[in-house]
Amino acid sequence: MRLAKVPVSEASSMIPKMMRLDLVNRNAKISKGEGCRLVPIADGKEAAIREMGLEIVEGPAHSRDRTPPQERILADLSDLPKEVLDGLPMRWEYVGDIIIIRLEESAEPYKDRIGRTYAEELDASTVCVDKKGVSGEFRRPSMEIIYGTGTESVRLENGILYDFDVTKVMFASGNVDERERMKMLDCTGETVVDMFAGIGYFTLPIAKYANPKKVIACEKNPDSYEFLVKNIELNGVEEIVTPVLGDNRDLKIERSSVDRILMGYVQTTSEFIPKALEMIRPGGMIHYHDTFYINEYEEKIREIFDGYCPGRYTVEGIREVKSFAPSVSHYVADIRID
Repeated sequence: MRLAKVPVSEASSMIPKMMRLDLVNRNAKISKGEGCRLVPIADGKEAAIREMGLEIVEGPAHSRDRTPPQERILADLSDLPKEVLDGLPMRWEYVGDIIIIRLEESAEPYKDRIGRTYAEELDASTVCVDKKGVSGEFRRPSMEIIYGTGTESVRLENGILYDFDVTKVMFASGNVDERERMKMLDCTGETVVDMFAGIGYFTLPIAKYANPKKVIACEKNPDSYEFLVKNIELNGVEEIVTPVLGDNRDLKIERSSVDRILMGYVQTTSEFIPKALEMIRPGGMIHYHDTFYINEYEEKIREIFDGYCPGRYTVEGIREVKSFAPSVSHYVADIRID
C-alpha cells in the first residue's frame, strides 16, 4: 500500500487537512514510523499528496479491526479489577490525534496503562483526562495528561479547522448543531460582531460559509485569542475577520452600525446586552445565549429584554443548544431589534 510520510511535527494539522480533502484511505490504519505518521493514501490521490510536499513510500496495509474499539480496550485491560473495568469510558472526544476521556477515582492507580491502551487502540498520540470540566471567567479546562506529551491539535468539524490546546482552551462539542446553523445563515453583505469569539467557534463558520462583509471577533482570554488568530489564517478568512483582544464592552464600533451580533456566552450574558444594543442597527439580529430552567426559558428571555429594550424587540426563535445541568439547558434566542 502507498503511504504518505507526515512528519510528527505537522501531523496534528496535516492529517485533518488530508482527511478533509479525501486523500486518506479510511479503511486502512494510520501507523507510526520513525519521526512520522504513515497515512494510507486513497486511490488516485498520489499527485495531490506530492503537491503537499509529502514523501510517498510503500508499506504493509494495516486494515482496521472490525471489532469495536470499546471491546478491544476492555479485552486489553481485562485483568484490571472489576470496579475499574466497569467505570472505563466507552465514549471519548477526539481533537485531531488527541483523545479526551473521563475516569473514575478507582482507575487512578492504573491510569498510565489505561492511557497507553486507549492511545494504541484509538491511534492517538496523547490521552488526557478531563478532571473537572471548565471553570472561571475564561472557562479554562482542567486536564491531566496520562499518555503522550502533545496537547495542541486540530479538530475538523463541518468543514472548519479548529486549532487549540486542550489544556488551555475549552471546546464545547455539544454546541456542534449551533455551529452548523451559523454556517447555514445568509449573512450576505452583513457586518457581524462576535462578542465572545473564543477560538472562533461561531466566527469561523459564518466567515467561511455565510458570506458576510466583515466579522469583528472579540475575545478577552489571551490563550483563546492566540488560537483565534491562528484559526482565522488556517481557514483562509483573513480578509473577512478582524480579531480584537479585550473586553467587548470596550469595542470602538460606530453606534447602530452592526447587522448581526453573536452573544455565545452563558450565565452572565445579560450584563453585555447594553453594549449589544448600542452596536446593533434597527432591524438587526442578536443571537443571545444563556442558561435557564427548562420550564421557564421563554418568559425569562422576554423578561430580560423587556428590562433593556421594552417594545423594541421580536423573538424570532428559541432553540435548545444542549443540556447544562439537571432541569437546566443552554438556549439560544434569535432576537430581532426593532
